[in-house]
Amino acid sequence: MSGNHNVAHSGAVYAVLSTPNDARAGNRDFGRCATDESSEVSALFRGRIVNKMEPINGVFKNRNWIVDLLAIFFGIGTWLGVNGTFIQLPLLVNEAPEGWSLPSYLSVMVQIGNLGPLLYTAFQKYSPWKLNDGWTIHAVLTIGTLSCLLTAFFYNQTAWLIGNEHSVALFILTIFTALNACTSSVLFMPYMGRFKEQYMVTYFIGEGLSGLLPSVTALVQGIGNTGSCVLVNITETGEEIYEHETQPPLFDTKVFFLILFGLMVLSYIGYTLLHALPLARREHAQVTVSKGNKYVYGQDDNQPKVDQLSRGQYVALLLLIGTISLFSNGMFPSIQSYSSAPYGTKAYHLSATLSVIANPVACFLAMFLHFTSLRVIYVLSTLAALLTSYVFTTAILSPYPPLYDETIGVVLVVTAWTLVIGIVSYTKLGITTVMRAQGGQSLVWVGAITQFGSAIGAISIFFAINYTRFFQAADTSC
Repeated sequence: MSGNHNVAHSGAVYAVLSTPNDARAGNRDFGRCATDESSEVSALFRGRIVNKMEPINGVFKNRNWIVDLLAIFFGIGTWLGVNGTFIQLPLLVNEAPEGWSLPSYLSVMVQIGNLGPLLYTAFQKYSPWKLNDGWTIHAVLTIGTLSCLLTAFFYNQTAWLIGNEHSVALFILTIFTALNACTSSVLFMPYMGRFKEQYMVTYFIGEGLSGLLPSVTALVQGIGNTGSCVLVNITETGEEIYEHETQPPLFDTKVFFLILFGLMVLSYIGYTLLHALPLARREHAQVTVSKGNKYVYGQDDNQPKVDQLSRGQYVALLLLIGTISLFSNGMFPSIQSYSSAPYGTKAYHLSATLSVIANPVACFLAMFLHFTSLRVIYVLSTLAALLTSYVFTTAILSPYPPLYDETIGVVLVVTAWTLVIGIVSYTKLGITTVMRAQGGQSLVWVGAITQFGSAIGAISIFFAINYTRFFQAADTSC
């Protein structure tokens, strides 16, 4: 009907424009008719504009912006503590007895944190008593919040362990911080499944901010300052001797973790209001949640229509998000310095900063460019695989990757890192949206596979970096 309607209007417009002047002059009703036709043309034009604007207007309809804000705050409390700990490593390694081997120890502590989702999933599956996810999230967020607070005061406390001095307090607190982060994948995301689908997007924006906010705080602190080479002496033979000097940070590690503690409190408040406010409950989807976080969705006109997946498609999407997590969560953080540092410190910090920003930006774009097509997911995954191959190639060929001494090399590596993180984030959100529509325990499976893939990736790259010769650090000395 819409197509015929437009054709009819087009014919009327053509008739007016092709009428001879004398005929128009002799028509006493011409002024009225022309005005009517102009009104119809204007209405048609406005109709087309409205049709084009419908996807954008749809983003702002049927949603409560207070719930959006609370969902973002909730998402911030996922990986905030773990991200902050690793971002502080340039300062922590100067105080810790482990020195630059501290990151490898902390990686192991984070993997121990995976006991949280394993125990939760096993309890929900095999125990006759099911945990209430609302109160369990309260407990997990409390652990994460207190961990950030205690880390601020005890991160530099050491003790003798197996004959050597170690940062025992930091190790233990990192385990509890990781317990909050790892469990969020199988607990926080399924909890958001009871809300309308659009709030899953804003939750993922918050999860992206859990990496961006500590990074911005660290930049203000001064961790991103690479320093400079300063001439300190000239030998008798005329040889110039330089030393690398850096400015002290604006504030110390204690203040940094207190800022993270404040953000975790904000996240806890966000979740508490999200769980308790009547206006938030009114934004729940038509869903029945049974014991063990099993979801059964009813008919909801505001939700995207997603076909039920076949068993093969279901398994394929789980394997895909597990593989994506293996690289994006497990390996990318460890190889980024090998990939981009050979192109210079500026390239390294640009790739690190822009890739962190790309995560929440991709989730924000998903609010306007929404998709649930498996074909789009597979195309984006293929593109992400090509970009992953490029960044891995540059990392393995370090310290002399392709075009390492050319400006185009800098542009390529920074662009590759920014795009791969953005595309991966966008694809993960698409997979999660499709899996959410399948009901049951699909979101729990997505969280579990995500965490499993991340753990496999982190452990694999740890041994590849520390016990093989595949990755060689670039020389950054003066």
